[in-house]
Amino acid sequence: MTALNQVRAALARIEATDAKVNAFTAVLAERALARAQALDAAGQATPLAGMPFAVKNLFDLQGLPTLAGSKIEREAAPAARDAALVRRLEAAGAICVGALNMDEYAYGFTTENSQYGPTCNPHDLKRISGGSSGGSAAAVAAGQVPLTLGSDTNGSIRVPASLCGVFGLKPTFGRLPRSGTYPFVASLDHLGPFAGNVRDLALAYDAMQGVDADDPAQARRAVEPTVAHLGRGSDGLRIGVLGGWFQRMANAAALAAVQQCAQALGTDRIVEWPEVDRARTAAFMITNAEGAALHLADLKRRASDFEPLSRDRFIAGALLPAAWLVQAQRLRHWFARQVAASFRDVDVVLAPATPCTAPEIGTEWLEIAGQRMPARASMGLLTQPVSAIGLPVVSVPLWGLDAAQPHLPIGVQVIAAPWREDLALRVAQVLEHSGLARAPKAHGL
Repeated sequence: MTALNQVRAALARIEATDAKVNAFTAVLAERALARAQALDAAGQATPLAGMPFAVKNLFDLQGLPTLAGSKIEREAAPAARDAALVRRLEAAGAICVGALNMDEYAYGFTTENSQYGPTCNPHDLKRISGGSSGGSAAAVAAGQVPLTLGSDTNGSIRVPASLCGVFGLKPTFGRLPRSGTYPFVASLDHLGPFAGNVRDLALAYDAMQGVDADDPAQARRAVEPTVAHLGRGSDGLRIGVLGGWFQRMANAAALAAVQQCAQALGTDRIVEWPEVDRARTAAFMITNAEGAALHLADLKRRASDFEPLSRDRFIAGALLPAAWLVQAQRLRHWFARQVAASFRDVDVVLAPATPCTAPEIGTEWLEIAGQRMPARASMGLLTQPVSAIGLPVVSVPLWGLDAAQPHLPIGVQVIAAPWREDLALRVAQVLEHSGLARAPKAHGL
């Protein structure tokens, strides 16, 4: 199919479905069509050639203000150029068609944005898409585009990938450049792709690798392609299942998803990480404090312009004692050393991505493992400890495991040691090729 036909099909699908889903905050039809025509004229033939994609609206897109899900940023000057990862995907032949909804300033797990409206789960429009990259996951699940970009600070790729039933990759912290994106928590922010299959995920990831001089915080690490390794399967890999916290804080559907993946991969090995609950608490505190510091001036002079839930969390973060933050960072580094030691004995570990399937929009409380817990914060129970130490993770979607809601998906985290995205992607493709993990487009939109 020509690039022009691919883009036209994506734009038509967006027009037909987005009034229900509310994934997009801007559609760049004119830009995308012009790019497609130029690509066809040049005869570019690459694996991503003509593939439409869209990005969370914290990525700079030339000519648009970078909203980061907020009302305040509507007043920002339009971006002078695209974010680094957008430029890299377009250099590989993909075509950006727009910007996607998110939780304000990336602080949330539900994309119930009061400024731009909630993004609905394409598989059940009464339910949340997850967050903060909810628009990114929903756009793939709805069949609007085959590829999107999001960010993950505490789980914002893996949570919506799980709830919307798509594949998502959070690379190692520092692997991909963050230049041209609106920050949330500099010491925890990751960028990565969503896709409807593992190969597209790997193709996008490979195209985005490489050192960017504009991002001094990025790891100075050579490109390490993954696509060529996908076919190697899981033979020879030592695979385990995370126990403890990751078993206790998950409902039956989440546990069943991990069990099915473990059976498909032929493992019954349990791996224990110490003090996971405290690692999650440390991640919470770092997020609160760093996020608040970034927005402190606006919190002082225009607090009413924040989305209420984001505002209140930022204010709480601004009040944290510095000594608490120092201790949180110490715990984080100690936890990273303990987990690194566990990877001497395994190559990949499995864990639930979310404690449950998608709750309904507006849900305040959930019962998780017999405990009544706040819904919005608790969607990251199982992702935050992993984000805190920057490990690479692929979220893979499984279906039919929630007895009360069999039409809803739930994800499993495939977690590898730092810089071993190739291993996580290999295992994810094994699960996909087995038929267990899949990302069908939503019907009935």
